[in-house]
Amino acid sequence: MNALDSTHDPERRAWVPSAQAPDSDFPIQNLPLGVFSRGGATPRGGVAIGDQILDLRAALDAGLVSGPAAEAAAEPGLNRLMAMGRGASRDLRRQVSDLLAEGSAAADQAQALLVPMGEAQMHLPCTIANFSDFMVSRDHSWRLGALKDALAPLPPAFDSLPVAYHSRASSVRVSGEPVVRPNGQWKRREGVHFGPTEALDFELELAIWLAGENALGTPVPMSRAPERLFGYGLLNDWSARDIQRWEMPPLGPFLAKSLSTSVSPWIVTAEALLPFAIPSAERGEGVQPPLPYLDSTENRARGGLSIAMEVWLLTPRMKAAGGGPARLTATDFATMAWTPAQMVTHHASNGCNLLPGDLLGSGTCSGPGEGSEACMAELILRGPIELPNGETRRFLEDGDEVIFRARAHAPGAASIGFGECRAVILPAPPWPAE
Repeated sequence: MNALDSTHDPERRAWVPSAQAPDSDFPIQNLPLGVFSRGGATPRGGVAIGDQILDLRAALDAGLVSGPAAEAAAEPGLNRLMAMGRGASRDLRRQVSDLLAEGSAAADQAQALLVPMGEAQMHLPCTIANFSDFMVSRDHSWRLGALKDALAPLPPAFDSLPVAYHSRASSVRVSGEPVVRPNGQWKRREGVHFGPTEALDFELELAIWLAGENALGTPVPMSRAPERLFGYGLLNDWSARDIQRWEMPPLGPFLAKSLSTSVSPWIVTAEALLPFAIPSAERGEGVQPPLPYLDSTENRARGGLSIAMEVWLLTPRMKAAGGGPARLTATDFATMAWTPAQMVTHHASNGCNLLPGDLLGSGTCSGPGEGSEACMAELILRGPIELPNGETRRFLEDGDEVIFRARAHAPGAASIGFGECRAVILPAPPWPAE
């Protein structure tokens, strides 16, 4: 399961010129999967390579890839491939890597099957039955928890289990779709108020896409949890903080979170991330170790992931001036207190049946240092956010565009990226007349 092979070779090169660019998110060592369409045609599966997409349906029809995995990946959604498990995506990865590698005998034939990314419309990569959102950053939980109780800032169960709640699958949207500022109810000094949120925030998270299925009543132990990790992407868990503060007690987030969730369109497979596996984060002095059902030698040695993550903000004024976005956050998934495998095992520990294409959010990936705060609610604890052009922000304004980027990195490995997760904020709609 964890063996590196020729697809990870940092010396391997693709015959696609753009894949060789040093800053390319999609070199041949990556080969993420997604669903795209072109010119109004039926969506189909594709693989990102440089600034191009290999059309898997066309490659299948041309006999350049074959087998059940290729057939499933060419469909308008990746659920059937996900249901087949990690072995299927690993087989497809090897086929595509050989097809796109320098020296491939089928390079000329495959060249005609490439679609420029600029001409493609991306879609959600699969049908999402369930979306659960976790909270695995100790630093995020500590900073915001201290506002309520400086003596006990962490939830009581934080060090015992990866805390989560069941979120809204139907409002997950692919990167590029705008987010409409929601109306909602919250408490002002003068009383309860209803109207457009005044505290719209982003949350930088890792998207975790699941493979396989377990029957209801059948847990997933740590030894099998890695088999359920199909791949990863970026996730923006948009949050209306004023609404959230008012509605959370006692049952947790509701309308403050279900307004929209943005995900990056490409799924970086678990196989692609094998070179970036690292030991799970060290627990601080006095922090209890995980209970046995959430512990394993493999997880301690390779359960973490080394992924640098960033948030950028592009305001309307920046756009009008022809400028680029400003970076707000730089953090790393390596510091998270719980690993993806632990999230899977705990989620299914009561026998919950996890389905192919289920989506897990890691929770806000804040790190320990200044500038690693992965949401505005944390950033503004140091005062208003000052942008390079003189603007300031406390929360997001209409017209602001939030952009997430990330790269997996490790010594001796070819760095790979995730593509962008971005969305612009649209004004709240007027409340319907009677």
